[in-house]
Amino acid sequence: MTERSLQVTYRKGRPFAAYLHLSHATGEKSAKTVPAPDGLLVVDYAGSGRPIGVEITAPLAVPLERLNRLLADLGEPPLSEQDYLPVRAA
Repeated sequence: MTERSLQVTYRKGRPFAAYLHLSHATGEKSAKTVPAPDGLLVVDYAGSGRPIGVEITAPLAVPLERLNRLLADLGEPPLSEQDYLPVRAA
């Protein structure tokens, strides 16, 4: 089982992209991606239709509240301020 975790990629000391891995079976792969209309958030879905991750294409442009609204829509628990700190730590 892959547990929920946030991975942040930095470029020149600033967050460039981030990926929130949602809890899912180890080895489960993305079968479909659905971007938000503005492209800032992209949800990856497994073949079963279950969300397995959220790509944050411009982390500094996505407030935690917006990410948490999306997580609520997906039936996922919110991300804490503490867990989102790596995005803000530049």
